[in-house]
Amino acid sequence: MSPRNLAVALLAAVFALLGLVMPGYAAPAVAAPVQTLEWTAGDSTDHYLSAPTTAVAGETKILFKNTEALGSTMSHSLTFDTSTPGYNHDVTLNILANPYDEQNGEHEATVTLTPGKYRFYCTVQGHTKMMGELIVTDGGGNPDTTPPTVTANVTGTKDTAGNYVGSATVNLAASDSQSGVDKVEYQLDGGAWTVYTAPVVVSAVGSHMVHHRATDKAGNVSTEAMSSFSVVAGQPGDRTPPTVTSEVTGTKDGAGDYLDTATVKVTATDADSGVDKVEYKVDDGAWTAYTAPVAVSAPGMHMVHYRASDKAGNVSPEGMAHFTVVSGDTTAPAVTSEVTGTKDTAGNYVGKATVTLTATDAGSGVGKVEYELDGGPWLTYSAPLALTVVGAHTVNFRATDKAGNVSPEGTATFTIVEGDDSTAPVVSVVVSGDLDGSWSYIEDATINLTATDTGSGVDKVEYKLDGGAWTVYAAPVKVTALGTHTLTYRASDKAGNVSAEQGGAFTIVAAPPGPDACPDSDVRDTVILGTADSQVENRDTGNGCTINDVIDDESDYSSNDQFVTYVRAVTQELLDGETISSDERNLIVTAAIDSGIGGSTAEPQKRPETKNPGMKKVVKTPIRDV
Repeated sequence: MSPRNLAVALLAAVFALLGLVMPGYAAPAVAAPVQTLEWTAGDSTDHYLSAPTTAVAGETKILFKNTEALGSTMSHSLTFDTSTPGYNHDVTLNILANPYDEQNGEHEATVTLTPGKYRFYCTVQGHTKMMGELIVTDGGGNPDTTPPTVTANVTGTKDTAGNYVGSATVNLAASDSQSGVDKVEYQLDGGAWTVYTAPVVVSAVGSHMVHHRATDKAGNVSTEAMSSFSVVAGQPGDRTPPTVTSEVTGTKDGAGDYLDTATVKVTATDADSGVDKVEYKVDDGAWTAYTAPVAVSAPGMHMVHYRASDKAGNVSPEGMAHFTVVSGDTTAPAVTSEVTGTKDTAGNYVGKATVTLTATDAGSGVGKVEYELDGGPWLTYSAPLALTVVGAHTVNFRATDKAGNVSPEGTATFTIVEGDDSTAPVVSVVVSGDLDGSWSYIEDATINLTATDTGSGVDKVEYKLDGGAWTVYAAPVKVTALGTHTLTYRASDKAGNVSAEQGGAFTIVAAPPGPDACPDSDVRDTVILGTADSQVENRDTGNGCTINDVIDDESDYSSNDQFVTYVRAVTQELLDGETISSDERNLIVTAAIDSGIGGSTAEPQKRPETKNPGMKKVVKTPIRDV
């Protein structure tokens, strides 16, 4: 037997013993391409044996050869980069080839290339030096030489002479049909060129000129254009914003937290033109017209922001009320049981009985439901209990609400007798995902379970992962945690027969890490804003930057409220990226409030300079399976 056939046979045997299905490799369907490009790989981990450097835009056949004939004894991939700035990101290509796979290491795919530059590399661990660039021309042999187009739109309130009253807002927009827009820049009144990221508000009274330009990803720069306008002061009169205050009322506990509900009353006054409107928003909600005191009853930490406008258009600084609501619920939940199934004339359940528990709580809400089967340990109830063991049974049950109140125990008793169907279902599994050269799954693996039963029919399929609790299978299960995982699964039919437990193992590995985005990181142990220590671990966000790196507490902020609003936005991104928890976010926001940063307060404590401050996308690593 050849080495290739022997390797494939051994791998198939291992997968069969584990109860898993060995993934196959099928060559994608290839349409009639305009051109064919070929990459080859051998026994080196730092370069491809051959790779094209130029191509013409359009439909293209990609050939990737990593064969014994080329001297290869290992897996390599041909992957197009879809994240590094400066390259085209419109082609998703990730071919993994092994000399001993079903295609003997020869793979192909059909893609559509556009003018510009692509980066390709090998994703197998230890092989990331295998990389290169592919320049794609527009079909006439010429790369992208056409600069982008950029336009400006100035908006605001105008007087009869066409001048902007109080302020003018400059909006820039750019487009590029080839390599795409890389950046847009503007220059205000002969100042420095600045990267445009948001509309520019100009409020200084006088004549102004805004020059603007755009650069595409091929380096072409548009012709510099200019917009001119004048800003004049508003009409004389009321220029003083209203005064607005808040008062929080409610019943407090010993820690100063509000029980069940906190009510926020907002009051605004204006001695000149008079108050026009008052607005508020709760936490990250939308601004809402204030008409009556606001009752906040959701448990947790809250921030109610408020502001007022007068009839002359002056808007007050944004104020904020900060407080915590806790539950004052002292009433236990109600819990009931229902036993269902096919009964005989004596009232016994034939083959199977299903116990369904239902709990309700009008106060803080149900926290958990538990049950005890035939004197066993108390277990958390998550789905109806399908019982098939012949004999008498007793199920005790109880419920606990979110305030910690526990219901009295209830009891359900019943008897199960033998049914006709005595054959258990047949159940199988397929684990799928992208594999590396060691047959490990890259970043994630998906578990697919199927079951059949020719008797009473399948009732449910269950699985447990890494020794956890049995869980009813309803849809493919995606696993993303790195490391080796164990899977056990079984199926039950409607007569109560349960298949023998089967199982296997698979491994998930991370993708090669990206470059360190913050080589000069702030590595203090905790997240510190100014001199306020949040006590939250100053962990890496995933690309070499710490939480202290991505929160800018050294810039000038007009007020502490402005700084707190900024910190809430940044920590929301960290929460969305699962870098911090909701509780940790609250601690950081509280530290921002306590820091005093903003306005005329003392200068915050300096921290180590970072070369790339601001939010960075967390880089996730590859995964694998068996």
